[in-house]
Amino acid sequence: MAYNQPNEIGSNRTVPLYHVRALEPDAAYQLADITKTRAQFGALSPRWPTRFLDFKALPTGVYRINRVNEDNEQPDTLCSKDDPLGNEIPQGFIPYQTQPREQRLSCISTIVNVDTRIQDSWSVPYDQTAEQIALAVEALKERQETQLINNPEYGLLNNLTEGMKIPTRKGAPTPDDLDDLLSMVWKEPSFFLAHPRALAAFERECTKRGVPPETAQLHGGNFLLWRGVPIVPTDKLYVDGEQRPHGSGGKTSILLVRTGEAKRGVVGLYQASVPNEQSRGLSLRFRGIDDHGVSSYLLNLYCAVAVLSDDALACLTGVDVGVYNDTRS
Repeated sequence: MAYNQPNEIGSNRTVPLYHVRALEPDAAYQLADITKTRAQFGALSPRWPTRFLDFKALPTGVYRINRVNEDNEQPDTLCSKDDPLGNEIPQGFIPYQTQPREQRLSCISTIVNVDTRIQDSWSVPYDQTAEQIALAVEALKERQETQLINNPEYGLLNNLTEGMKIPTRKGAPTPDDLDDLLSMVWKEPSFFLAHPRALAAFERECTKRGVPPETAQLHGGNFLLWRGVPIVPTDKLYVDGEQRPHGSGGKTSILLVRTGEAKRGVVGLYQASVPNEQSRGLSLRFRGIDDHGVSSYLLNLYCAVAVLSDDALACLTGVDVGVYNDTRS
């Protein structure tokens, strides 16, 4: 503690009586422990579609979709009729397609490099290699969901038949529009797929009509239901070609899916028993250390999706997400 000299006579300058010397925060910070998080990946999503889809493991990486010719028609030649006269029973056979479609798994790959000196010196409290691999795995799974919906060969949007596409009535997604989808995939529909903006637009239309959707807890999340069918959000169904649109408007699509091989629905595919499997269809391989001391890891994710019958997938097109019912300026 130090005493200051009194002010000079006639001076207006204020001089503090005490000056306290104490440890400054910047210096104290050097001795303090810090509680830190793992690297936060803001682009990650819950990836609900891959949780709702039924998946099938492939031992060879090829999935053949066998169908009968004109499989939407009833085989009348095999239908027996009640005949008291004992006439001959109808006979025949059901033909198979001679050139069925085969779906091959695609591979999404990336390589992770980690300097061994970084790994040796900076891996407390979090292992640097493990963190790098974990982030790469998350990025691969995000890419997988994108491919399941948008891949030009096997993506859901590119495996729709023309008869299973319908436009909205007025642009905004209404309960009537979703009812029309249900009339098309009426054989045990499993879930709707919609961009969060489309989901919000549908909720606005339900509010306008006074028919709020029910909700249910499924797969650890809370989902809206329409006619008992969950509406699953995904940002991989783009709005005007964008995953995260900036404006309030735009056009997108809503899908209705029946999943499961037993239901002749949509089936997710993955490679079975890959070496050093990290998760479903995902392998991790150590590639070695180069002359500069950099260790390298190869990650491969094998995936695809198959639509077993045309009526397992329907699409509502031209969904306008920018319609609002609040008339206030």
